[in-house]
Amino acid sequence: QVQLVESGGGLVQAGDSLRLSCTASGRTISNYAMGWFRQAPGKERESVAAISSGGTSTTYADSVKGRFTISRDNAKNTLYLQMNSLRPEDTAVYYCAAGLIYYSGTYSPRSTTSWGQGTQVTVSS
Repeated sequence: QVQLVESGGGLVQAGDSLRLSCTASGRTISNYAMGWFRQAPGKERESVAAISSGGTSTTYADSVKGRFTISRDNAKNTLYLQMNSLRPEDTAVYYCAAGLIYYSGTYSPRSTTSWGQGTQVTVSS
């Protein structure tokens, strides 16, 4: 199984930007579809974005489309999430995941999906 560590979270103001990183170890991520999920206090985990193993296909939640960009550098074994025009409703713990089911623009975790420990993003108004 691959181990994932997120970084880059923090406290920002509305309209600011953040770049999250997810560094993998243990296995190369080049064979894995990967994604970002988030969970706000008192809410269920929701999907944010996903990217195919080769990086040629991406999918976004409607709430972040046009503001967030997912990317990956397989040579560095790292996944990224560039978040622009942040809003207070983006406040959550953000988790990266490796080994998603990704097909025809839809994605979901599977029982063998690896998860990071999460990084807190707080956006003040």
